[in-house]
Amino acid sequence: MVDDSRIRVLTLNCWQVLFLCATCCSLLFRGLKYVSKNLDERIEAIAHELANSNYDIIALQEIWVFAHYERIQQRVVKRLPYSKFFYSGALGAGLAIFTRYPIISSSIHPYSLNGTPLDVIAGDWFVGKAAASIVVLHPVLGQIQVFNTHLFAKGGEDGPEYKRAHRLVNAWEFAKLVRQAAEGGRFVVALGDFNSIPPTLPMTVIFQHANLKDSWTVTHPGVNAASITSPLEAVQRLGITADSPLNSWSASKGHARGTWGKRLDYVLYRQPNRPGQTVPNLKAIDSKVVFTDTVPRRSFSPSDHFGLETTFEVTSTSQDETSQIPPLATSASELSNATISTVIQALTECYRFSRERSRKELIIFGLCLLVLVGVIIGTVWLPHAWINPIFIFFTVFMAWLATTMLYEGFIFGHWECNALMNVIEELEIHRKGMDILNGRRDSNDSRSVSL
Repeated sequence: MVDDSRIRVLTLNCWQVLFLCATCCSLLFRGLKYVSKNLDERIEAIAHELANSNYDIIALQEIWVFAHYERIQQRVVKRLPYSKFFYSGALGAGLAIFTRYPIISSSIHPYSLNGTPLDVIAGDWFVGKAAASIVVLHPVLGQIQVFNTHLFAKGGEDGPEYKRAHRLVNAWEFAKLVRQAAEGGRFVVALGDFNSIPPTLPMTVIFQHANLKDSWTVTHPGVNAASITSPLEAVQRLGITADSPLNSWSASKGHARGTWGKRLDYVLYRQPNRPGQTVPNLKAIDSKVVFTDTVPRRSFSPSDHFGLETTFEVTSTSQDETSQIPPLATSASELSNATISTVIQALTECYRFSRERSRKELIIFGLCLLVLVGVIIGTVWLPHAWINPIFIFFTVFMAWLATTMLYEGFIFGHWECNALMNVIEELEIHRKGMDILNGRRDSNDSRSVSL
């Protein structure tokens, strides 16, 4: 018998390596299953494990090949009859959601910044990293908007924040979508690979602006990281999902004692914003890292990430305390001035870097044109016929370089700068708007005191 007072969810990055070549992207994409290490066996192991599980919602990342989505769908369809594979960008979003509850709507929001066209090895620009979501109908909670996302990876956690500017843009856009969903009266469950450890700026933006709760910290409060003495304990108590020495794909990576990997995968949630209404309560009661064993009879892990599982408890007719607060009094879920200033500073630095890079690329474009003109003129005085093929090859190369620099420097350069400026101005307007609302609130408070 199905228990509607419990919701079990899973997020897992399936690790399908996407290796790109600028001249044959589509061919390599079709051959993806031959590029990723042991991909077919790993997908089969993941599908088998999911088929024998009792999850209510599953969110997968890096599931680029539609045939692999279909394989998993066929395995889990009896338990999870509803699913959605999301399309975005040139090569797909790599996102899929499977659920036990009927889907009543779906959407996808491609992030405005996802790396550069020249970074063909990483391939982020060619794929459509995005915030995908479905709205499902739960028997007790009503409408739940389930998000699945995979944020931009490059930049790490060290060094200046401007190196993570694209991820900050992703985080801001994701937080806005979650906030809009909650303000529309829906419960929110957000899953995915956020490529950020908890204290970093992107996660701070998401937690503060979207007012999301982290299921791991809710179910594992007060854990002292300094007391962790083994990789297994780090997985069990800190929720480590990536770069763990217990994972065969990251076992060779150096890890400092006391870190044991990274927590990059999250299950986040929040109540709806329904002022004056009594709504059911959604609370995380258990979270654990899963998919930690190797593929049966093999020595490698199913993915380079472990999965994260959370069990929610649903209690009906529980007064939602936050819903009784007037809309103006929502300071607890707002970005702090310090966070906004830090984000704006990082994006501004990235804006300047982008302008300077674009200027250099356009200079290269101009030089390429001059060289091409010189080559064309020089062909008149070629002393030997055998030099012709060399000149042709060199001309083709210079034409390709000129075209690439024009696209990267002018089209993408303006694209990136405009996207950064949009977010900078949105944050500035948001900060000014909150000052106005806080001033009005203070004025109303002073009036009530005088009365």
